[in-house]
Amino acid sequence: MNLFQETHQLSRRQFFTGGRNLLGGAALTSLLGEALTRQASASGGHAAMGPHFTPKAKRVIYLHMVGGPSQMDLFDYKPQMQKWYDKDLPESIRNGQRLTTMTSGQSRFPIAPSKYRFAQKGQCGMWMNDELLPHLGQSADDICFMRSLHTEAINHEPAIAAMQTGNQVPGRPCLGSWASYGLGSMNQNLPTFVVLVATPTNRQQEQAISSRLWSSGFLPGEHAGVSFRSSGDPILYINNPPGVDDSVRRRMLDGISQLNEINYRQVGDPETHTRIQQYEMAFRMQASVPELTDLSKEPQHIFDLYGPDAKTPGSFANSVLMARRLAERGVRFIQLYHNNWDHHANVGGRMPSQCKDVDQPCHALIEDLKQRGMFEDTLIIWGGEFGRTIYSQGGLSKENYGRDHHPRCFSMWMAGGGAKGGTIYGETDDFSYNIVRDPLHISDFHATVLHLLGFHADRFSYKFQGLDGKLIGINPAKVIQPLLA
Repeated sequence: MNLFQETHQLSRRQFFTGGRNLLGGAALTSLLGEALTRQASASGGHAAMGPHFTPKAKRVIYLHMVGGPSQMDLFDYKPQMQKWYDKDLPESIRNGQRLTTMTSGQSRFPIAPSKYRFAQKGQCGMWMNDELLPHLGQSADDICFMRSLHTEAINHEPAIAAMQTGNQVPGRPCLGSWASYGLGSMNQNLPTFVVLVATPTNRQQEQAISSRLWSSGFLPGEHAGVSFRSSGDPILYINNPPGVDDSVRRRMLDGISQLNEINYRQVGDPETHTRIQQYEMAFRMQASVPELTDLSKEPQHIFDLYGPDAKTPGSFANSVLMARRLAERGVRFIQLYHNNWDHHANVGGRMPSQCKDVDQPCHALIEDLKQRGMFEDTLIIWGGEFGRTIYSQGGLSKENYGRDHHPRCFSMWMAGGGAKGGTIYGETDDFSYNIVRDPLHISDFHATVLHLLGFHADRFSYKFQGLDGKLIGINPAKVIQPLLA
């Protein structure tokens, strides 16, 4: 018998011994095949990591208010500040804490009480701005309010990076990329992670928003967010150019794929497979994206629910409706940015337009997801990168004032997806300047979100440069149990 026969010829006993699990494995593959294929399509041909335990949230809609909303004008009610109008912030409260260069040179730090009317909402009794957020107040018992977040970053770029990636230094994977890497895709024809940038009604002081905020960092490139445009083609070059039909595009992609495979065998760069997968995704999106972005089949009562701007492309209402459509079609993570919350001045002039943009659509999103049976497994996150100061930046009157950056305490909220509705977590001092109960660091917030997605934050990692890279970095982060339903 030659060497080949000695190596490859099996006896009857060997065949049945070695293949005793063959039928069971084939049956399991047939049952799981579609799910494995979906996950593989989102991971460059490799199955997603998969959760550590059964997640409560299947998908996330993250509404980031760029600039840092003023917590004491929205959710952190401080009526006692009315007595402090135009008095200086006590040094015992500031206690030498870091200031930005925009107010560090002020000779005074005069207290600016909120000019807006507040009321208690829902059975939970949450005090909210009733003047500017009347619709959202109707959802108070569905919302998990967090009033004690804090961060080390005091300026926008590092603060947004920290909020999205867990690190002030840009270049690390963002939360959406981690969700894509861990859970994979639920739709072969749409990206796992989509980014929308809404246009605010008031554009007085917008912050720069760059694609590095939805970068995959050291994760494989297919986990980066795909940005959808609000006008024209949602994705550049999604349509074939004149004279090129689908069959020509298919032959072109097949040829490019073969060339990339040759390049991969020669070079071995895994990003080559990422490129192949992204080309294939783009081809499938040519059919799926036009249907997704065609809102003509939405009934009028849905537009009425989201508000008068729902039919205006690029508006926050229109973008939130698009986020619901993306979630409904299996997109795992939708990141929506809304700009112009950097209220260094003219809070009285700008806050009403900002709140009008977001108030009704946020309430509508909660109600819409409920009607579709998606609220329980869709996590909605709302918040900015830090808060604002109780003292005024620049001129002060009872009707208008400005507020500087404040990282020591700020408010955010979550709803659905395993977040405990009607919860009011954390407390700040009378000046909304320091946390006096239940501090919530952004690393703990990230750990809690990952927990809702089915992951242990300290074990959810990716090997990079010899280290286990994590969303929480090396920070000791804990899941905040009172936030969980």
